[in-house]
Amino acid sequence: MSSKILDGKGLALIAEEEIQRQVSELKNEGIVPTLATVLVGVDPASATYVKMKQNACARLGMESIAIELGKETTTAELLATIHELNNDPKVHGILLQHPVPSHINERECFDAISVAKDVDGVTCLGFGQMTMGEPAYGSCTPAGIMRMLDYYEIDISGKHAVVVGRSPILGKPMAMMLLNKNATVTVCHSRTEHLELHIKNADILVGAVGVPRLIKKEWIKDGAVVIDAGYHPAEKCGDIELDGIENLASAHTPVPGGVGPMTINTLILNTLLAAQKLVPSG
Repeated sequence: MSSKILDGKGLALIAEEEIQRQVSELKNEGIVPTLATVLVGVDPASATYVKMKQNACARLGMESIAIELGKETTTAELLATIHELNNDPKVHGILLQHPVPSHINERECFDAISVAKDVDGVTCLGFGQMTMGEPAYGSCTPAGIMRMLDYYEIDISGKHAVVVGRSPILGKPMAMMLLNKNATVTVCHSRTEHLELHIKNADILVGAVGVPRLIKKEWIKDGAVVIDAGYHPAEKCGDIELDGIENLASAHTPVPGGVGPMTINTLILNTLLAAQKLVPSG
């Protein structure tokens, strides 16, 4: 068996061509898609991720507004910034970079983002709408994974999907997106007993638990589709042992170059879609 590589980096480049074309069309209508990024504190990894998103905007002809707040910023101050962006007609999408300093009520701040500008898919309202099959911007990492599965024509309906992870912006929305595509879904996490037994039954496996190489290769079912949504720069690995996976899985994402590029691409796509809603009909 030779596993198909689910090349997120290559797919993102293909998608960028169409995004760039549509951005040009919007500019002809006098609308410049604009993403506001809000970074609180001085976490180097967060700063790097925000910069990558800003670079993607620039590369595709979109605008980005960088807002950097000090680590002593209060919840009230951050909420005031978000409300200002909600009311700015030139801003189509708002990204509040996770995590914020621990003294800030992150959930309250996420939920303050207008659902119309929640292009990162972090609000409770957006999650609920997505879960119920209503129009909403899905959380970018799971939505990017779903786009990748669709592009590579991976059959989801009727399959047993196991999601290892339950975070509000990855594991939980991932499970709901798969369920909405008629998969039978099991959600596991770091405290699941006999984790390996659940994984052995997975036709589609998503590692999203945030622990380096937690999921062992020998637990994986022959022919499974393996999606590794983790990335740990220090260890240069994801959440799944991928060494030799090409002889076991039917398809898999590399780390890096798999899920990550599709996360950023989905954020940019959602910002474009938000801006397109301002084009007058007819």
